[in-house]
Amino acid sequence: MDFGRTQEQESIRSAVRSLCAQFPDEYWRELDRASEYPEKFVRALTDAGWLAALIPSEFGGAGLGLAEAALIIEEINASGGNAAVAHAQMYTMGTLLRHGSVEQKRRYLPKLAKGELRLQAFGVTEPEAGSETTRIKTTAVRRGDRWVISGKKIFISRAKYSDLLLLLARTTPYDELTDKTQGLSVFIVDLRDAIQRQRIVVRPIETMFNHHTTELFIDELEVPAEDLVGTEGQGFRHIIDSWNAERILIASESLGDGRWFVDHAAKYASERVVFGRPIGANQGVQFPLAQSHARLEAASLMRDKAAWLFDGGRKCGAEANMAKLLASQAAWDAANAAMDAYGGYGFAREFDVERKFRETRLLLTAPVSNNLVLAYLGQNVLGMPRSY
Repeated sequence: MDFGRTQEQESIRSAVRSLCAQFPDEYWRELDRASEYPEKFVRALTDAGWLAALIPSEFGGAGLGLAEAALIIEEINASGGNAAVAHAQMYTMGTLLRHGSVEQKRRYLPKLAKGELRLQAFGVTEPEAGSETTRIKTTAVRRGDRWVISGKKIFISRAKYSDLLLLLARTTPYDELTDKTQGLSVFIVDLRDAIQRQRIVVRPIETMFNHHTTELFIDELEVPAEDLVGTEGQGFRHIIDSWNAERILIASESLGDGRWFVDHAAKYASERVVFGRPIGANQGVQFPLAQSHARLEAASLMRDKAAWLFDGGRKCGAEANMAKLLASQAAWDAANAAMDAYGGYGFAREFDVERKFRETRLLLTAPVSNNLVLAYLGQNVLGMPRSY
């Protein structure tokens, strides 16, 4: 087995690194301070074609695999940025590409590839259901040639900066189902129009980092029947393809963050002199960073395997979840090792450690809690009794 990168993959990593160099730590620091969306960065990513990485070339995209998309995302975070501002346009492709109709792909993908439209919002989570997706209550009712949708969504990121919304809603009442994973359907929604007509009201949620997440209040939203994605009632199965892609890309963000922490902290510890020698000569500083590096390398192998399986059209649920689990844990270990290495300076905004520290902590919890990942592995991989 060849563990090396292809020439194309190395070129992609180099090109993304060069683009990110135009947006240094100061850029992200000021955005974080002002809670602003990185419009210039997202536009640059779009113009360079990176957000169209997974869109087939026949629709104007790069036609790359998830393995390459993962490297793009990883490099953004390793360069000091935050790929969460744009990653949804990649992972939602898992649903749209595999289950969207030919007409939907022709209508949306070329415009997404050109940057004329943005698909940055994924409407799944609800206040009462949380991670128990089969319990969502947002309801879609068929009326003639349209679906009428009402409900509420929470922690829907980038809704204010997206033109389209991929929305999961209930099309069969929960109590009428034997298989509770049935009865949910996916819709692609013209979000700008829905907001303008006040069929969707967006309320920002303030968080501890610059993440642009919101609540959505959906009231009698009419969606044309042709905007149903895939098969009615099979939406839960359809979005699993997006979830697996999402977990692999979140693992990649974590790996990028971890690399940033280790690289910056190792450099700082090698140059910072206290008591007559670099603090990095002390095992208490050096060993945690070395351990973090090793854990990141191991998590990277699982991420690569998961992406390889996904690109081959093979089952990858266990691998995608393990990649997310291991990478987010490794990144958090690296964050704490870096904070310890920097000492008091780690809390100073000018060093950016505290910003990345806050951003990295999210990945232990979202888009899926690591406890739920463990439950999935325990029950679906190890065959143990249901733990919840």
